[in-house]
Amino acid sequence: MFDRRALLLTLPAFGLFPGCRARATPSLDWGEKLVAAARGQVGRTLTYDPSYARLDYPGGDVPIDRGVCSDVVIRAYRTAFGVDLQRLVHEDMAAHFAAYPRNWGLKAPDRNIDHRRVPNLETFFRRRGASLPPDTPWRAGDLITQRLLPGHYPHILIATGRNDSLGRPLIVQNNGGGARLEPPQALAELVGHFRLSPSLVSSG
Repeated sequence: MFDRRALLLTLPAFGLFPGCRARATPSLDWGEKLVAAARGQVGRTLTYDPSYARLDYPGGDVPIDRGVCSDVVIRAYRTAFGVDLQRLVHEDMAAHFAAYPRNWGLKAPDRNIDHRRVPNLETFFRRRGASLPPDTPWRAGDLITQRLLPGHYPHILIATGRNDSLGRPLIVQNNGGGARLEPPQALAELVGHFRLSPSLVSSG
């Protein structure tokens, strides 16, 4: 069973961080494609904007210059593989609504926002068999979910499988200032580690 105890990450302790072993583990080709699609958002998505918006369906998105952490993931899968997580999450929630969190008091799925909420993505990834043990070394394209401290704010990032000059893992995320290539936030609770290959969702 997944250990949900807090994994507190401080800058001096990055030597214990799974991402620091990424260079010893070869990356998968599809993971590199996902990372490239995520890095393509750097310099284009410039702000963090959690506002509710009515979206087209399928393939809906907010303007590329804005978004939240989950939008980095949604856009990367669409760009790299033509995989529409908006549609896939909505269809799964419509068929299995009771399996998803009720954090927002919804009585039915909402295709405008459900795929942009990290707890829903975590549920979808687990249901697709993408969950990995928390101590698995990070590979390019791995999806890491956290609760940022203080406040336990849900967050998702994409591992690049590479480290910076200080040995810290490099990730792509939108943690308040747009899409960026940078180390993860220093203080966070690790919640999920997922490897969602295109083969896990191509039939969906």
